[in-house]
Amino acid sequence: MTATAGPGGLRWRRVIATAASCVPTRADYAGLSTSWRRDVLAGITVGVIALPLALGFGVASGMGAAAGLTTAIVAGVVAAVLGGSRLQVSGPTGAMSVVLVPIVAHVGPSGVVLVAMFAGLLIVAMGLTNLGRAISYVPWPVVEGFTIGIAVTIALQQLPLILGVPKPAGSSVLLVAARTVTAAGGRVTAASLGVFAVTVVVMVGLGRARRQLPASLIAIVVAAVVAHAFGMPVLDIGSIPNHLPVPRVPSVDASHLGELLTAAIAVAALAAIESLLSARVADGMADGPSTNADRELVGQGFANVASAIFGGMPATGAIARTAVNARSGATTRLSAIVHSVVLAIVVVAGATAVARIPLAALGGVLVVTAVRMVDRAQVRLVGRAGRGEAAIMLSTALVTVLFNLVTAVEVGIAIAAVMALRGVAATSGVVAEPIPGAAEIDQAEDFDLLRHHIAVYRLDGALFFGAAQRFLDELTAVADVRVVVLRLSQLRLLDATGAAALGEIIDDLQHRHVTVLLKGPRPEHRALLERAGTLAHLSDPAHCFDTLAAAIEHARRHVERVDGA
Repeated sequence: MTATAGPGGLRWRRVIATAASCVPTRADYAGLSTSWRRDVLAGITVGVIALPLALGFGVASGMGAAAGLTTAIVAGVVAAVLGGSRLQVSGPTGAMSVVLVPIVAHVGPSGVVLVAMFAGLLIVAMGLTNLGRAISYVPWPVVEGFTIGIAVTIALQQLPLILGVPKPAGSSVLLVAARTVTAAGGRVTAASLGVFAVTVVVMVGLGRARRQLPASLIAIVVAAVVAHAFGMPVLDIGSIPNHLPVPRVPSVDASHLGELLTAAIAVAALAAIESLLSARVADGMADGPSTNADRELVGQGFANVASAIFGGMPATGAIARTAVNARSGATTRLSAIVHSVVLAIVVVAGATAVARIPLAALGGVLVVTAVRMVDRAQVRLVGRAGRGEAAIMLSTALVTVLFNLVTAVEVGIAIAAVMALRGVAATSGVVAEPIPGAAEIDQAEDFDLLRHHIAVYRLDGALFFGAAQRFLDELTAVADVRVVVLRLSQLRLLDATGAAALGEIIDDLQHRHVTVLLKGPRPEHRALLERAGTLAHLSDPAHCFDTLAAAIEHARRHVERVDGA
């Protein structure tokens, strides 16, 4: 037997084939000779926009502004080169900062670095095992719901920066927000609120008047100038290194290993979902090859590992920055690489200026960003789609704020699955059918006898755990007949619970001296019925027929034989 024989060998061949498809090639930069100017300009634009967001999300997560910049630079370039999307821009995001806050509170910044590394390895494994397409099937109401939840959470997390008070202890967003409001007051809070207001006014005003300008960067500059010109007592970012940290493999604290691995699973799930959603947005905004979902996961995984080695935080594809990249005319990965180069130049040449940015200004940028994350038109469309979709969206948003994003996605998908199963069950049922050939045997003397003693039922739709009890109730309430023919060829879905319910139906009818004949189960359904022991419930193994005519003929002979006896 060869090393690749059998199911295990097939899986390994698929993994090897997937890995080969994830290797960068010259085709990744097709058309660069004519598009490089647009790509460079798009990269500069995205880099300018990404600067305040990288700083803000680094601070919001508890890792610090330097960690946010490091993540945007390192993860941004690695994901651009290795990922499956030509337009994706990766780095720290609001959704990830929401997840990281409790991790920083429990295990500290060094623990987050380990989480980034573990999560990166998990994401690589997800890509190599072809989970990219599966993860991208997230229901639309769930996406809108966790977007709303993230936006609310990001806005609440900025209250300590906006009010100029130290962040209170606690991992609950609502509890921390309440404690922050209670602790606020005095001259510092008034000054911070003023800087926050200036930032918001400039961002909103420029966003409406000149969309092509980097409104967030201009707002931060204006707020910093106002704060320092008037000597306002506000907190600044503080000094940051003017170089990237030295690469090193983070050490593992065995006492926190279980907690870190659990957190890494949540981070990996979030990074995979958000990155694929972001890539899907980019695909819809530009012509050209669509994203290779599995390669995108592999690229994002290595980007997280690289970020951890440089002391950064977990990264994902960033929807807002990716959208700007696509709208700016980018066509190749060069634009995302240039975005990282721009941020690296800022670190080397502008660390002193960055250190003087007021934290309240970052809070203003993130609050406006959070509000803009929610597409109100899409939210209205979900609400109009039906009560079920609205319930999924609102439940996902509420769980995101009260607990965390990963739990919210799980809850949202679970609710969507239950509603989908209810819909499938509602379209399934038992349909009574006339006996075939009734017109031909209408003149026969024994027609009335046959008509009253043979019943034909067609099982439609799905016979699974969500519909099994209703099928059981309907079929065990049949009239006083001697033979029941169950047509199974129209069943689209059959699971183990449905097979067990069919066995109960057969037993119940046969206990009432009704012979049960099965017609036409599909090959895959017949295999399940055999494995589940359902066919063994039949009074005779020959009572399973391929054609309805053969089943009816057998039923007629049985009725005549019983009647003659």
